[in-house]
Amino acid sequence: MGLEEYKGVFIYAQQVDNKLSNISFELLGKARELAADLDEKKVTAVLLGYQVGELADKLAEYGADRVIVVDDPELKDYRTEPYTHALASVINEYKPEIMLVGATAIGRDLGPRTSARVKTGLTADCTSLEIGDFPLTPIPGQEQKHKQLLMTRPAFGGNTIATIACPDNRPQMATVRPGVMQKIARMEGAKAEVVNYNPGFTPNNCYVEILKVVKEVSAIADIAEAKILVSGGRGVGSKENFKLLEDLAEVLGASVSCSRAVVDNGWMPKEMQVGQTGKTVRPKVYFAIGISGAIQHVAGMEESDFIIAINKDENAPIFDVADYGIVGDLNKIVPLLTEKLKAEKAKKSA
Repeated sequence: MGLEEYKGVFIYAQQVDNKLSNISFELLGKARELAADLDEKKVTAVLLGYQVGELADKLAEYGADRVIVVDDPELKDYRTEPYTHALASVINEYKPEIMLVGATAIGRDLGPRTSARVKTGLTADCTSLEIGDFPLTPIPGQEQKHKQLLMTRPAFGGNTIATIACPDNRPQMATVRPGVMQKIARMEGAKAEVVNYNPGFTPNNCYVEILKVVKEVSAIADIAEAKILVSGGRGVGSKENFKLLEDLAEVLGASVSCSRAVVDNGWMPKEMQVGQTGKTVRPKVYFAIGISGAIQHVAGMEESDFIIAINKDENAPIFDVADYGIVGDLNKIVPLLTEKLKAEKAKKSA
């Protein structure tokens, strides 16, 4: 089968409990960009689940021109084997040139298993996707292929960035980190072509049986959804010192986040980490307190609307990306800022 038979940009539209995950809309936004660069007219969302057909309209409002729905009781809850069978069957039937999956807990299980099933490669945890030439620079004696999906991801623990292509197999598959792509503005009332497809399911010894689902509400807010983040780094000094940041966050109605060094020191949980090996965030305001500004951290927050840095080192790289910078001791500056904001808040409510 020739590569030219594979056409179009597809995304896996993740849903849990019949509610679409935000990563689905982010992938649709990027898919539209990639499709435009490839002169493709349609972006396709693949929706797997049970009684999920009504979600097609919402996918249309965020950029899907076509929604392929696989609706079956076997897909009621996520299980590796039936979901892999369903997505691989869609790929084999409709032959997308590009297939994007969110790098969520589900996507990190589903993506690589599906790529193995359809005999193609997969680049995991991508932070950037674009269409271009591969190799990036011509190599004598080697063909440079055009209009390839260039997939960029952190490598070696986030210490370097790798750009990867899959020029000889299709589809070109990637899992994409949540928060790094932007969804398009909602097109209210938009409709998509809906295609119902079901490959049939034959349970085998790889079909696990779910005996019980236990749902636990996390006490930690999702930092990727926060409008304001107060983020601390190694310079905060200790786990106890994060109380200063928590007090500031409380006044602002913000969430607290941190750098990798803080997680490595055991001061904060991994869910609160911003950066290439943590979460990518785009808040309206980002406070970088005691954070030096290593490239691995900056990559996870540089798209914030407004960045305020507080650091005692006037040469810290964080000041290169900050809109406002304060050089000084955070132990003095942060409490003063918190008290000033409290006073302003009290004045407004009086």
